[in-house]
Amino acid sequence: MAAPVHPATHREVRLTERTDGALTPEHFTVADAPLPVPVPGTVLVRNRVMAVTAAMRTMMGSAELPMPSFVPGRALWGAAIGEVVEAPGGGFAPGDLVRHDLGWREYALVDAARARRIDPDALPDPAAHLSQGVTAWGALVHHARVRPGDTVFVTGAAGGVGSIAGQIARRLGARRVIGSTGSARKAEYLVKELGYDEVVLRGAGPIGEQLRRAAPNGIDVLLDTVAGEQLAAALESARTGARFALVGALSAQLGEGDGIVAPVELDAGLIVSRRVSLRGFSVRDHPDLVQEWTEEFGRGLRDGTLIFAHSRLRGLDQAPQALRELVEGGHTGSVLVEL
Repeated sequence: MAAPVHPATHREVRLTERTDGALTPEHFTVADAPLPVPVPGTVLVRNRVMAVTAAMRTMMGSAELPMPSFVPGRALWGAAIGEVVEAPGGGFAPGDLVRHDLGWREYALVDAARARRIDPDALPDPAAHLSQGVTAWGALVHHARVRPGDTVFVTGAAGGVGSIAGQIARRLGARRVIGSTGSARKAEYLVKELGYDEVVLRGAGPIGEQLRRAAPNGIDVLLDTVAGEQLAAALESARTGARFALVGALSAQLGEGDGIVAPVELDAGLIVSRRVSLRGFSVRDHPDLVQEWTEEFGRGLRDGTLIFAHSRLRGLDQAPQALRELVEGGHTGSVLVEL
């Protein structure tokens, strides 16, 4: 059998220099690189679609982080789905779809142990495997444990996590679902398309006052992707026994803090007297939830009870623009780039 024929080079997006300020096209370089050569224990993947997330902005800065940062002169990385083209040593076969963490390039040489095979029939659109819905599902089902009749507040409701979190809360029986966002356009989308009852609008007055008007009887559950002022406001509106699931710190990641540090003053007296539980959640600690969420997501997408809100740009050249627009609030839902 003839050996597969691949191009000698492929393109990748590299970080030109670190920055803590506004992103510009000069912070990225689209460069040609030699095509990686697979060896036993690796798979060569032709990337088809990749995700762009707010965390990537943080990884471009100078702050010290508890995870690897992007390196100037080297390709960025992130979640991607691609097709296996070579897999020496077995375990995968050409044509398999896999999810891995080496996006921002046309071809990726992936450690076989770090590639997860994707069932092409599990979701109507394979790109939906890049949804951040598993975070919302795990936080609301297994951490905050949404109950029928609850009032749920989701911060950053127009983002990749928040755009699915409100739908999940309603699916679990929440009586009232409130979101926060930064633009009137997104607020209208959240109510008309994603089923939120009301929206707290950043910049339209004190968050605490808006939340008290939206939830005069208080909130039972918080799914927080933002931290900062919005977390403090949620605590002020917490009902006795409220459950808070913290999954992100966008207030820091998008320029309001330092790296992923998002300091906020919380009233310990309220936490104790109202018996509020606050827990951080990361899918990294619960990889078993991926299959559980995929099955739920597939059912919802097929029967029309769930929406995969996302923006999709085409071409590797568009990836830097996608990240810049995400940071500037230009997208709703997950942000994907087709390669």
